[in-house]
Amino acid sequence: MVRLLAYTGLRWGEVVGLRVRDLDLLRRRVAVHSNAVQSNGTIHVGTPKAHKQRTVPVPKFVVDHLTRQCEGRELDELLFGDGTDHLRRPHPESGWFAKAVSASGIPRCTPHDLRHTAASLAVSAGANVKAVQRMLGHASAAMTLDVYADLFDDDLEAVADALDRAVSETVIGSS
Repeated sequence: MVRLLAYTGLRWGEVVGLRVRDLDLLRRRVAVHSNAVQSNGTIHVGTPKAHKQRTVPVPKFVVDHLTRQCEGRELDELLFGDGTDHLRRPHPESGWFAKAVSASGIPRCTPHDLRHTAASLAVSAGANVKAVQRMLGHASAAMTLDVYADLFDDDLEAVADALDRAVSETVIGSS
């Protein structure tokens, strides 16, 4: 679950709402159809944020873990937990996630912080803003840039370098 959060940018409610049938492991995709939100101790299942379903790419090493997670489960079962009941958000100070973060030595991290981790990793891997927008389910690329603009700063140097290469190849090639 942590790997899925950290490498896909899915929201907590989207991950706990996943069913085995939502996975296309051969294409390395997760279809986000629902969102399980906890409010006043009750889980409410509905559509994803902004009511938009989407398909999210999954790295191969995460697919390997998901394959094991699916073993023995029916298509309609929830991917995580007992297969029937949606997992509840872990307590922020004493839950399993907080304990794992503490044991890792990371000063502070929430499940939602892993969404930012996924965006950072995607940008550093060379994903363009439109791809990151689609992955995160943002309504627009402008929204993605508003939230993650600082991640794209290194792209400025890459643009300058690409322009230098293009001009030098043109100038050299035209002589």
